[in-house]
Amino acid sequence: MKRSLLALSLLASLPFAASAADGISYNYVQGGYTAINGSGPDADGWGLGGSVAVHPNVHLFANYSNQNIKHTGIDFDRWRVGVGYNTSVSQRTDFVANAAYERLDAGGGVNVDGYSVEGGVRSALAPHLEGYAMVGYQDGHHYSGDAYGRLGATVKFNQNWGVNADVRFVNGGGNEWFVGPRFTF
Repeated sequence: MKRSLLALSLLASLPFAASAADGISYNYVQGGYTAINGSGPDADGWGLGGSVAVHPNVHLFANYSNQNIKHTGIDFDRWRVGVGYNTSVSQRTDFVANAAYERLDAGGGVNVDGYSVEGGVRSALAPHLEGYAMVGYQDGHHYSGDAYGRLGATVKFNQNWGVNADVRFVNGGGNEWFVGPRFTF
């Protein structure tokens, strides 16, 4: 009976035994320029983000941006806080699944709360290049759900410093992008 229990425990822990693929780190902070371009008014500003691995297969992440709607005096803040799961599918590629709470605060009592879920792959494409491709869905209070695709890459200058670029293509319009330096620790 004890052997069966031990074997069952080991089998249950197998999905958690893998760690991040070679060349991929879930510990970073970044900041830079962010913009939204699409069917509505364009907006741009700055953003901050980061991630920290709390387990070989689990990471927490957060993003914040402040953007101004062009040709107006209106600005808004966006928050995204979530948890992700990653597991190696090859020596240099991880499968990643993320779930996040999202909030938009446009001032004057205009707040929108929602969530997003996404899944995809993140890969060390070369010693100094990492890329990722994700598909996701976002929904929330006061707006209908939208599917999106997200592509990104990080060019690494050394073990700690690089530049990250990310673009999110939203089904309902309003494509978003970010570019800026990343510090990996």
